[in-house]
Amino acid sequence: MTPGDIFATTHWSVVVSAGQRHTPQSDHALEELCRTYWFPLYAYVRRRGYSKEDAEDLTQTFFVRFLAKNYLEGLSAERGRFRAFLLASLKHFLANEWDKSQRQKRGGGVTLLSLDWQTADTQFQIAAANEPSPEKAFDREWALALLACVIERLRAECAAENHARLFEVLIVFLTVGKSAISYNQAAAELRISEGAVRVAVHRLRRRYREVLREEITQTLSDPANVAEEMQALFSAFAP
Repeated sequence: MTPGDIFATTHWSVVVSAGQRHTPQSDHALEELCRTYWFPLYAYVRRRGYSKEDAEDLTQTFFVRFLAKNYLEGLSAERGRFRAFLLASLKHFLANEWDKSQRQKRGGGVTLLSLDWQTADTQFQIAAANEPSPEKAFDREWALALLACVIERLRAECAAENHARLFEVLIVFLTVGKSAISYNQAAAELRISEGAVRVAVHRLRRRYREVLREEITQTLSDPANVAEEMQALFSAFAP
């Protein structure tokens, strides 16, 4: 399987096209998407008032159920966007959840995804300082997870081209204000000309936009909705 094939099989469109059928490609796509975007669901559950332990249990149990069932059944209105579909599925799960005393029985001790619970609560506590609604918390954490994927892809690409040091210095031009570090400072740190830094930053920003669109496309059944989804995601950062 070529890298292009691997990327293709992580698309939500692959899952939607599979419909009610389970195929190796659609199952892989769904699991990878869930592995990437699990934390926004955990943040949503915590914002609904559940404790750390209950939120962990509910989130894991949800994924056990979600990855095992005919996940497109009855939710066609939201299935075009994985973000909306996943949240609708979680709301349905919570609305129909059994009593707390039965949760261990529901989950059956099965763990399909390896989730980092150790850092999840710390991450949630930091985010909770802004006190958003459950839906706002979900959208904001989703956007942050998306951006983290973009940065990691860019880091891997630069490392593969022996530009790891260049990336680590210039990443500030992607993630913080332009005044955080000057082109002259970056040039001195990298021991290259300021002009070379400007060219490198321009290329990195262009590739950042390309990868961002690719990552968003993975969560949509129709690539035509990329611009709309991008606007919806980044509105989550608005006060």
